[in-house]
Amino acid sequence: MLHSYIIKGGTVVDGTGAVPFRADIRVANGLIAEIGPSVSTSGTERVFNAEGCYVTPGFVETHNHFDAPMWWMPMLEPMAAYGVTTSINGNCGFSAAPCSSEAEARLEMVKIFSFFEDIPLEPFLDILPWDWTKWSEYRASLEKNLQLPVNFATFCGHVALRVAVLGKEAWERQSTPAEIAKMCELLDDALAAGALGLSSNLLDWDQQGRPIPTITASDAEWEALFDVVERYPGRTVEIIIGVAIRQTGVEDLERLERLVGNRNLRVQWAGLPPKRSQSKLQPLYDHHKRLKAEGKDFTTTFNLQPLASSLTFRKTLVFGQTGVLVWHEFIDAGSDEEKLALLRDPEWLARARASFDGGYPGAQARDPDRLILATSETGLGPLGITLSEYMVEAGIDHPSDALAAWVLANGLDSSIMIDMPPTRTPEEAAEMMADANAITNITDAGAHGQMLCGIGNNVMVMTRLVRDLKLCPIELVVYNLTGKLANFFGLTDRGELKVGKAADIAVFNLDEIEQRPLEKIYDVPNGKGGRTWRFTRGAAPMRMTMVNGMPTYVNGNYTGAFPGRFIEPTSQVALAQAAE
Repeated sequence: MLHSYIIKGGTVVDGTGAVPFRADIRVANGLIAEIGPSVSTSGTERVFNAEGCYVTPGFVETHNHFDAPMWWMPMLEPMAAYGVTTSINGNCGFSAAPCSSEAEARLEMVKIFSFFEDIPLEPFLDILPWDWTKWSEYRASLEKNLQLPVNFATFCGHVALRVAVLGKEAWERQSTPAEIAKMCELLDDALAAGALGLSSNLLDWDQQGRPIPTITASDAEWEALFDVVERYPGRTVEIIIGVAIRQTGVEDLERLERLVGNRNLRVQWAGLPPKRSQSKLQPLYDHHKRLKAEGKDFTTTFNLQPLASSLTFRKTLVFGQTGVLVWHEFIDAGSDEEKLALLRDPEWLARARASFDGGYPGAQARDPDRLILATSETGLGPLGITLSEYMVEAGIDHPSDALAAWVLANGLDSSIMIDMPPTRTPEEAAEMMADANAITNITDAGAHGQMLCGIGNNVMVMTRLVRDLKLCPIELVVYNLTGKLANFFGLTDRGELKVGKAADIAVFNLDEIEQRPLEKIYDVPNGKGGRTWRFTRGAAPMRMTMVNGMPTYVNGNYTGAFPGRFIEPTSQVALAQAAE
């Protein structure tokens, strides 16, 4: 049941970048009904006291991967405890639809998604109903079978399109004209049914050293898909370029610009490296400035925290993604006995050393100065020191041998933290916040559950840039986390505190909130009747989070409400009608 509410006495930061002002807000029928200095009550409304608090639009998560986990994580916590009301999914070319009706081809798509986003394979196969092949059918299934605690929007993934049409051959070859036509048909179905646009990927390589299927796609395939997106004004083409691993980002962006040509497309590309890094990707800043000066609709994304933080030994994509493929053989070994036997095998150890030395340059996961021995199954340790320090202490010359020795002593359920420095200086973060052609809050939440919990970056940004360092006004940061994002993705019915817009609202005291430390929670089905763990966080906490006019978190407690909706970009027709 939707109740009427009055949020009283707070400082409103409306998500437009406007200066904060003190006001009350009336919420009725899921919408913002009134904003004013003293909104009167009829006595039937529920009144929430926001004295001493900011009242802002609910926060938007720009880059999530809950396409599968939302089926077994019904509360999607800790989103509500951090004021999150909208989640953007289907990123990096990965989406749960479309998919082939053939079981083998569908399994291939699931395995790709599972590896690259580090999401357990078993619940993906066991819990999702797989009663769809088209994206439109996926949306219908989701709306029929799930209740959502947040608003959910998603892209149609290029990887899913290729595998749905080409099956396993998507890895190996370019598509034929007939196959391109089929992909275009499936993409058109998705966009007509409300997909945000097309997402793709020029970054990832797998545990066998193969480029992801979208890297194999021909120019003709890309251009045909772009033609489909262009028929849906306001939709987005999101592409992850090679900013890591093989660092092909400059060439990727140049190719992307050439393929887009004169099409009327909105392009979101990820992304700019930190300015202080000395990588060969620095020319991307020149491209970004030029594209902006030329008025082209190219928007980069930037993250403010590293997207990975830990390394485990049961399942991880870290070794595969960094090119240390022999160590990934260890991850893929079937039983504990097989894993432990490899760590003792001189021949495997020799190959592992060579693989460790030959991994991709600059990868923190093969830098012994950045690998911190964190938790031990056996308690033998040592803990809290780097792998480099352990090498000296143990008298072991090579980091691969040292890692093997430490895992043998401490057990397969031990873990290592990867010391990832802040992605950007606070000053650079503030500069990017002011850039009209850049969007933030890239968290990867929903993926890599045993590596990170991305939720809470919004709170980290506010407390660091606004409260602690005083580098940005609160209205600029809130705009970057709410209205700017909603409008970018075409979700124009929300993201700002304005009369008539959806009542997605966060209420918080800036002195009370923090991005809390990682915590383990055992709630992920392991396909064997038990549960494995993922990272989460304690509450920020918000005083209140409201989604479509219904509180999902109030004064330290999740309410258990599921008011979220599957949302889609506002059509250009609707925008024109609203303007009239």
